[in-house]
Amino acid sequence: MGAGIAACGQLAGCDLSLRDGVFNACLAELPADLSAHPLLAAAWNGLDAGKVWDTHCHVFGNGDSGSGLWFNPRMEQIWYPRGYVQRAFYVNASCVDETPGKVDTSFVERLLAQCRRMAPGFHVLLFGFDWARDEAGVPLADRSTLYVPDDYVAGLAFSHPAHFAWVASIHPYDPRALDRLDAAAARGARAIKWLPSAQNIDPADARCDRFYAKLVALRMPLITHAGDERAVHGFGEHLGNPLRLRRPLDAGVRVVVAHCASLGDGHIDDLRSAKLSNFELFGQLMDDARYRANLFGDISAITQGNRMGVVATLLERRDWHDRLLNGSDYPLPGVVPLISLKALVDWQLLDASTVEPLRRLRDINVLLYDFVLKRSLTKDGQNFAKPVFETAPFFRRPA
Repeated sequence: MGAGIAACGQLAGCDLSLRDGVFNACLAELPADLSAHPLLAAAWNGLDAGKVWDTHCHVFGNGDSGSGLWFNPRMEQIWYPRGYVQRAFYVNASCVDETPGKVDTSFVERLLAQCRRMAPGFHVLLFGFDWARDEAGVPLADRSTLYVPDDYVAGLAFSHPAHFAWVASIHPYDPRALDRLDAAAARGARAIKWLPSAQNIDPADARCDRFYAKLVALRMPLITHAGDERAVHGFGEHLGNPLRLRRPLDAGVRVVVAHCASLGDGHIDDLRSAKLSNFELFGQLMDDARYRANLFGDISAITQGNRMGVVATLLERRDWHDRLLNGSDYPLPGVVPLISLKALVDWQLLDASTVEPLRRLRDINVLLYDFVLKRSLTKDGQNFAKPVFETAPFFRRPA
């Protein structure tokens, strides 16, 4: 337990009571009593499962299948404790078999098994993840935390179309960025994923304008992290300021702000100006009439201990619900200490009767756990509206 507390200290937002334990039990089967539990039936009630897509799913591996997957070797070195502990939790949360030659395939097999136990029609959007790059667009492996090739996630989507769709990650400074964007669109990518502070992307940089114009022409949305980033190494949290997204918004890009910018603070204007929480800055953009048609937020990770302060506001803002998209941030909901169900109950956002079945779900099916948890959140009788979960129409590509 002492080692668990020390490890948890490396992960922002942990429930340091560790009342639910440290590691995911990675159980395989959903017991009959849990499968028939009224909480699960209530979660699917009223939804068209064919439209329920998890819009935020990461892929992890070491490339042992020839996939090209990569993570920074520092994450296996105990003298870099933050990365070492993070990797251990990611591996456990996704129930990876670390036997040589099985890391990549076991990740996919576990994810597929979870998808197959969701209602028919459910999909996850698998994210590619480009290298961090310098100002000339040259990959910086030493400054990157992980790399997920677009070809790999595209291949998974082609092999398992009943369960997977894919999202490309293309760094706008790459000299081949526009050609890569055309190629991704032709292969059916549903969106583009950025994590600016981790990849060294400034969304407010004029160098991105041609990329934005191409996104608009292709009618492809941009899913971009905003707010502080704690899971991977960064180039400066100022790159996650939601106000830097005004440039793509003004260009007409449909922008999805990952996690609703629910962590950290940002300057209102330049670096000498006053600060507000990044979530407040996100709210200013959401309430700006100019962006009503093309600004969206995803609610992935909002139940984590370091982000849950935004949940009540998101539930109360019914006028935002048609512009919120559900995603899990898989495999992070499977990291047991990240989400305190008891705290959500204490904040009157979750009924106490849901805690025991949710705890059991987390050890069996992380996707279902995250979905049922989000469907069960409530504030003064208000839940997230159906459009928050029926996300597939947003990602339809033009014929």
